[in-house]
Amino acid sequence: MAVPDQKSPNVLLQNLCCRILGKGEADVAQQFQYAVRVIGSNFAPTVERDEFLVTEKIKKEFVRQRREADGALFSELHRKLQSQGVLKNRWSILYLLLSLSEDPRKQPNKTSSFAALFAQALPRDAHSTPYYYARPQSLPLSYQDRNVQCAQNAASIGSSGISSIGMYALNGPTPQSIIQGQSNQTPNMGDALRQQLGSRLAWTLAAGQQPSQQSTTTKGLPNTVSRNVPRTRREGDSSGSVEITETSLVRDLLYVFQGIDGKFVKMCNSENCYIVDGKVAVSKSLKDITSKLSELGWLHNKIKKYTDQRSLDRAFGLVGQSFCAALHQELKEYYRLLSVLHSQLQVEDDQGVNLGVESSLTLRRLLVWTFDPKIRLKTLAALVDHCQGRKGGELASAVHAYTKTGDPYMRSLVQHILGLVAYPILNFLYRWIYDGELEDTYHEFFVASDPVVKTDRLWHDKYSLRKSMIPSFMTMDQSRKVLLIGKSINFLHQVCHDQTPASKAMAVGKSAESPKDAAELFTDLENAFQTKIDAAYFDTSKYLLDVLNKNYNLLEHMQAMRRYLLLGQGDFIRHLMDLLKPELVRPATTLYQHNLTGILETAVRATNAQFDNPEILKRLDVRLLEVSPGDTGWDVFSLDYHVDGPIATVFTRECMSHYLRVFNFLWRAKRMEYILTDIWKGHMCNAKLLKGMPELSGVLHQCHILASEMVHFIHQMQYYITFEVLECSWDELWNKVLKAQDLDHIIAAHDVFLDTIISRCLLDSESRALLNQLRAVFDQIIEFQNAQDALYRAALEELQQRLQFEERKKERESEGEWGVTAAEEDVENKRIQEFQESIPKMRSQLRILTHFYQGIVEQFLVLLTTSTDESLRFLSFRLDFNEHYKAREPRLRVSMGTRGRRSFHV
Repeated sequence: MAVPDQKSPNVLLQNLCCRILGKGEADVAQQFQYAVRVIGSNFAPTVERDEFLVTEKIKKEFVRQRREADGALFSELHRKLQSQGVLKNRWSILYLLLSLSEDPRKQPNKTSSFAALFAQALPRDAHSTPYYYARPQSLPLSYQDRNVQCAQNAASIGSSGISSIGMYALNGPTPQSIIQGQSNQTPNMGDALRQQLGSRLAWTLAAGQQPSQQSTTTKGLPNTVSRNVPRTRREGDSSGSVEITETSLVRDLLYVFQGIDGKFVKMCNSENCYIVDGKVAVSKSLKDITSKLSELGWLHNKIKKYTDQRSLDRAFGLVGQSFCAALHQELKEYYRLLSVLHSQLQVEDDQGVNLGVESSLTLRRLLVWTFDPKIRLKTLAALVDHCQGRKGGELASAVHAYTKTGDPYMRSLVQHILGLVAYPILNFLYRWIYDGELEDTYHEFFVASDPVVKTDRLWHDKYSLRKSMIPSFMTMDQSRKVLLIGKSINFLHQVCHDQTPASKAMAVGKSAESPKDAAELFTDLENAFQTKIDAAYFDTSKYLLDVLNKNYNLLEHMQAMRRYLLLGQGDFIRHLMDLLKPELVRPATTLYQHNLTGILETAVRATNAQFDNPEILKRLDVRLLEVSPGDTGWDVFSLDYHVDGPIATVFTRECMSHYLRVFNFLWRAKRMEYILTDIWKGHMCNAKLLKGMPELSGVLHQCHILASEMVHFIHQMQYYITFEVLECSWDELWNKVLKAQDLDHIIAAHDVFLDTIISRCLLDSESRALLNQLRAVFDQIIEFQNAQDALYRAALEELQQRLQFEERKKERESEGEWGVTAAEEDVENKRIQEFQESIPKMRSQLRILTHFYQGIVEQFLVLLTTSTDESLRFLSFRLDFNEHYKAREPRLRVSMGTRGRRSFHV
């Protein structure tokens, strides 16, 4: 048989027990086993591990005993021990020596030495969440035995904390059974130190065993017994009720803490609180403490009711179920505390252990132990109240609101719950921004999807933000980016038919987050969370714009709109007008679209438009508007541009209708320029021909003046439309498109561009009066063209007849005959006279036309000067550059400076 190592801890401990008790190895077996269990336990001391404090206490003890020399020697030895560093647990050894040096016959003031040596508070590992603070470890907590007979036979042994209650039943015989049979023996030690150590340990284990040390009550019962025996009221009390003890209230409260009515403390439905039964008598102080403690039961019921109701509600969603799970977890920790308290009560009933009056669990001690759980339950109850009727992101916002507190204990608790609640939202978010998937059965996520919307309206109408579900820890800009990321992924897959995995399109990778990671992520919204959102947003948006520009030529289509629908391709538009003139002067009902389409193709082949992308040219087409009675081809002709697929997301039907309106306006303005060009040509060509008709000089001069006014007006309008409206707006649009970070930026810039040209081209509702006046000017130009054409036809016809008359006259004279007869001369003179008589009529018609034209222009200028658009007010200055109309119209002479507008300068 192997010889045991004489230096092993077990052998040394057994030798220590033999030396202390003065017995052999066989006689100290029970004491040795108990010592092994005590040393091997996980008890923590209740005092602070401060070596300096212990040394000071030892020095004071030396001074008290008038042993100053020993105190100085101890200080020197302690200093040398510190410098050598041989011992690691100096504090434990010093504390043990200090404890053993105390007088074992001295009655402890509060707790026994056993409690001081091996006391333990609520264990730190009793909580699954990291936010419970450690309970005060210096408060010993023990229970008095509830059985009177057991109390008479059992000793009072101090217990240090909640988790140390059941150690006697688990670890074997109780200290009382160990000490039985040896309390009358005296130690046979030879030296005083040995006697002191033995008596000290024996006293520690047998704390308060001698009956003579117990004080008795007036009825001869021990103090511990009298505390549990119900006492009748004084003789003067007619009620005859029995006053309940504090122990009974403690036992009742442990049931109340779980929402269960006790024997004496019950729920009062009318007052909605727990109260002590009125049929029993209890002191006011105990009743007040009981009322304070019973609040835990009320808070527990409130939380439990909420979780029970919502846990079975499937429509509450994943976020709500996570909230309920967090509440369940907190209640579980609360139940764990209650189970420890219950076990501490039960151990006395099971084994008859009386733990002493001064270290038992009283209402005041219970008040201390439930202080932190009460704060925790109050926080949870406040969350329950604040979260009533909320779900999804709105529920997460309600929880997040409680993190804005200065109490670190409450903030840590709420942050832990927020991590659990926000975890489903984080899963929704990651599925959406990395895969474009939206599985929101209970409408909890802040991104909503409309399954009815078709693919062509996917970008505009299918996905939207539920503003009520946006968590308060996310900004509106972050929410908009999240919406755009998932929407871009779905747009790529469903509209662009691009099946590139999201992981290749984005540099960031999908990561699985735990609830703890979720809590940490949401507490760092400005860094980690913002970085993830921004990375996914920039990568997805950039990839989408690259696909639209490279595969679908988005920018080229935008330029094609500018060239063809906004008349930017000058040579093409001019040649198209020349080719279309014979067709468009006809009534609108006689036009055929295929004829006009052929003319369009001819104009494309004859101009620089032929060099455009064939994909663009095949989308260019002719469109005939709805025909009204009296319309000509000029009134119903329009160019059209077919859009489909992804580019239809930018050029929607509303946008194309705006383009159509602008084209009709520009086409009519271009036609006015075309008409005035023809009028000018007529002037130049017919000026020399009509020199032989001096009677027409006044009429022709009048025509030249009116034509010059119209040319100036149309040129200024064309300059304004082309440069100040179209070119400036297009330049702004193009710069925004090149700097755009996502498709929404392009769509928004394009919408602003269209709104701007609609407004400045007088096509919006606010400019209806201006547009009507401008159309009246255009009508006067057409009237002037017709009047001048009639004048030129009559003049040229008269000129032709005069030339023919002179030619016949010369021919006859060359033949030797009379040039004219009297009859022919009379006919010629009569015809000339009739023509001359028609000239005043022509002059009058031109005068009326001039008057109407100038009146319309004056009214147009007045409307321009009162416009809120600064560019339109400047247009009025250019139209009346020589102040001709200002001299005619008094309203134009009124200064606009007092009304916040530019003043006219005389």
